Amino acid sequence: MNHVLRRRGIRAVALALVASVVGCGGGSSGPPVLNWYVPPDNGAYQKLADRCSRASGGAYRVKVAVLPTDASGQREQLVRRLAAKDSSIDVMALDPVFVPEFAEAGFLRPFDPAEAAALTEGMLGSAVESSGWRNRLVAAPFRANTQLLWYRKSVAAAAGLDLSRPVDWDDVITAAEKTHKTLAVPAKRYEGITVWVNGLVTGTGGAIVRDVEKGVDLKPTLQEGGSGRRAAEIMRRLGRSSAAPANLATSIEDDTRTTFQSGSGGFMVNWTYARGAAAEAVADGQLGREVLDDYGWARYPQTDAGKASKPPFGGIALGVSKYGKHTAAAVSAVRCAGSLENQITYMLESKETTAKAAAYDDPRVREALPMAGLIKESLEQAGPRPRTPYYNDVSASVQRMYHPPADVDPNTAPRDTDDLITGVLHDKVLL
Repeated sequence: MNHVLRRRGIRAVALALVASVVGCGGGSSGPPVLNWYVPPDNGAYQKLADRCSRASGGAYRVKVAVLPTDASGQREQLVRRLAAKDSSIDVMALDPVFVPEFAEAGFLRPFDPAEAAALTEGMLGSAVESSGWRNRLVAAPFRANTQLLWYRKSVAAAAGLDLSRPVDWDDVITAAEKTHKTLAVPAKRYEGITVWVNGLVTGTGGAIVRDVEKGVDLKPTLQEGGSGRRAAEIMRRLGRSSAAPANLATSIEDDTRTTFQSGSGGFMVNWTYARGAAAEAVADGQLGREVLDDYGWARYPQTDAGKASKPPFGGIALGVSKYGKHTAAAVSAVRCAGSLENQITYMLESKETTAKAAAYDDPRVREALPMAGLIKESLEQAGPRPRTPYYNDVSASVQRMYHPPADVDPNTAPRDTDDLITGVLHDKVLL
């Protein structure tokens, strides 16, 4: 077991979990069963699994197993089981930020050059970059997601904010203040606030850390060039503004959507699922059609006026477990999931966005997602979060020092975060 896992207290007690796991092998009379571990969704993963099972011509059958809702919980469950060399995991849906950790720990079966070429063909560059580690493709691009600036058309018009051109965070905060409306951002002390900080920092050309190939000796860089200070200034301004929702410091994605769709809503930064979720709420009679009709969208706000933003990158990469009993079949299933037609169909069924570039040009997608062109552009220019096996420690350090937004001190937060990251990685500080 490598240093990453020893530091996080993963112990042999995880072996006890194996006894409770349902075996993955098919019976002697049927094809092997591939267990695909996925986050909760609306059933689109199961439909995709069924399609790929049929497409295999009886070579395998894909069975979906559901992970916890949040990315951290998904990581914890998978790490504990893979540390015990659990052979019942064949394919796993991974948040891209955890790909380096899983690869460094030896949990993933890397793809050979021919497999990698097939799995990355036509995929967005940001998704491919986030699926590799140490110059090898260790996970297959599948879903790609980004954040947009969502706005109520009526509020933007009342504020005189022209969203046909790029706007910065100060523009949006001012518009919300002027109209006595809110700017909702996921800002609870969880991964969402790291996404916000990273988006602000990369928007200046900065980074939270550099030299990630040096492992625990990576370099925290929030103090460099004032990027961490600028991020703190924006967060503090919103946190202390009349534009801040009352629940800003405790809000997750769905909380921001609820605020945005309420009478106080004006603007929101959120992932691409937001409008699709609103459309489903309208269809279910839970939301008025007038709210959906008032939805507008624009590119993620600039940190510095005049400097193109780096929209956050998120999504899902599909990893094949090193310990699975049917790795060749698992690779075939992953390739099936990444085909253009399956990517389009999954996108329409799930309301989640894809890593396949050509999917955004499909007429069906354009009809269902009128902002598809903006999503594709944002993904092509996205700013990934730090790519390090120690991501969990880096993110937790950022969350501690940049929360709550109203109390972030631009004079001290960058330095204190840099120091905390270094201390945690060298076992001098406990989170």
